[in-house]
Amino acid sequence: MPATSSTMRKLTQLLDPQFMARLDSLDVLSRKILQGKLQGERRSKRRGQSVEFADHRPYVVGDDLRFVDWNVYGRLDQLFLKLFLEEQDLTIHILADASASMGLGEPAKARFMKRLTAALGYVSLVNNNRLTISLFADGLRTQLAHMRGRNYLSQMAELLVTTECDGFSDFEKACRDVAVGRIGSGITIVISDFLFKQGFDAALRRLVSRRHDLYVVQVLSPQELEPKLGGDLRLLDIEDGDMAEITVSSALLKYYKKNLAAYCSELNDFCTGRGAVYMQTNSADSVESLVLNYLRRVRLLR
Repeated sequence: MPATSSTMRKLTQLLDPQFMARLDSLDVLSRKILQGKLQGERRSKRRGQSVEFADHRPYVVGDDLRFVDWNVYGRLDQLFLKLFLEEQDLTIHILADASASMGLGEPAKARFMKRLTAALGYVSLVNNNRLTISLFADGLRTQLAHMRGRNYLSQMAELLVTTECDGFSDFEKACRDVAVGRIGSGITIVISDFLFKQGFDAALRRLVSRRHDLYVVQVLSPQELEPKLGGDLRLLDIEDGDMAEITVSSALLKYYKKNLAAYCSELNDFCTGRGAVYMQTNSADSVESLVLNYLRRVRLLR
């Protein structure tokens, strides 16, 4: 069913029509064997009994004789079974940071997060995949669960357009709730700045699963990557109110960048060591380029 004009108006606050037209030709791709409970639009790597032929394997005693390829038997005098691609449902879960720190930056990290979530959600829904979007701060704040089909585009757009980023973050609590609620097999995508005082290790471990591909998207602002500060400053943590007085020097900026690079490298190593995909983005970067180019190279989209 095509999107209504009211749905399109909401969506175009996040995605322009030309970008959406290009998203229509994409689909989400899982790198793991899917074992969804619902029959869907997805061709999985699992061998099943659909009508599309995939491969042969030698017959073993006890196999169903209905699937023997008698044409091959006539040529080779050996029994082989026909294997088929099975249509499977794909579950996509997007966990996006809506805490106060995401509202910072020029352009704001929240804007990038919302547009990327909208783009991935759009691709999922128009391909009839099962989609859950969870926004978190101090745990899960809002969730749209188990959506399927274009009829949910309006709800997704409404959620993203109206959400304000505020409050402190409890990433581990959010991941614990997501891990408990995940069903089937599929893909989990986390979008955040990952600047958590409590770190990320314990939380992300809850999302690592042999049944789910994990993608970690770290969004940082230009001001975080290349701060333009100097002199005596009083810094206030926007989430918990902690205050610090510092004197910014070139040596201190160099130390800050070194620590930030080490932290991001740690996050990257954690992900790659567990079969997850890590990517760092700048809130000033093009969401279109990320989706249409990079996410296809890492095989999240095709």
